[in-house]
Amino acid sequence: MDKIEKLVIIGSGPAGLTAAIYAARGSLDPLVVAGREAGGQLTKTTDVDDYPGFETGIQGPELMAKMRKQAERFNVRFISEDVVSVDLKVRPLEINTESQNLKASSLIIATGASAIWLGLSSEESLKGKGVSACSVCDGFFFKGKTVAVVGGGDTALREANYLSKLCKQVTVIHRRDELRAQAALQELVKAKQNINFIWNSVVEEVLGSDKVTGLKLKNTQTDKIRQLKTDGLFVAIGHKPNTDFLKGQLDLDKKGYIVVKDETRTNISGVFAAGDVSDYKYRQAITAAGVGCRAAFDVGEYLENLQKA
Repeated sequence: MDKIEKLVIIGSGPAGLTAAIYAARGSLDPLVVAGREAGGQLTKTTDVDDYPGFETGIQGPELMAKMRKQAERFNVRFISEDVVSVDLKVRPLEINTESQNLKASSLIIATGASAIWLGLSSEESLKGKGVSACSVCDGFFFKGKTVAVVGGGDTALREANYLSKLCKQVTVIHRRDELRAQAALQELVKAKQNINFIWNSVVEEVLGSDKVTGLKLKNTQTDKIRQLKTDGLFVAIGHKPNTDFLKGQLDLDKKGYIVVKDETRTNISGVFAAGDVSDYKYRQAITAAGVGCRAAFDVGEYLENLQKA
């Protein structure tokens, strides 16, 4: 007979690993399906200055390595594979990885969300060297400098507004001639003296070798090319939750984020969510970790009640 795990956690970013640590300490013997690219978005971030406990900051990959070692200290087990599919309509729950069929009494989904990028090779080579998708994470490194933000929705204007408090000059680049963001946010940003706009333009190339020095822009109406000097580029054209494998299995909103109540509970009994996979607003390591903790406690309560039933 196949073993039925008490708890399977999908994802190994701050939410998944925090849930694993708390679950292990609560005698739930969790199994983490870490994925082939374990560690979440922080493994692609260089300096992390806003996670408590590191007075001089810490590198993203190092922070995730420390979290994993802490989980391993409590005998958390890991599978370094991606989840291919799940069946959440059966009991026990079924989780299919690339080579294994897992059965579980409960599940925490902490697969996170991925930033949508421009898809330029120059952008890829300069990630962490002036190209970012998170102003709260990396804005501090551009204090007193000039930066550009690509996008025209709420995310882009929130990034621009935040950066305007730190940077000398912020330029918002949008492919159209009007913004899609909510009116109040537009008014707020347009009132800022150090924010300006370049309309009907797209980024063709990020300039620089070891750091960003500028952008090559193309006008979408005239095809005219111009260059913009800048110290950094913040890409804010949206995030995509990593939930493709969940379609038809539980409630997702129109953008693909898991719908939760009480922060962690999905519409499927015994299935919980934590971190950026259900949080489109904050998207911070510390908030993901906090909800990961809550998810572990909620699972403990669920399994306890299941045993009493």
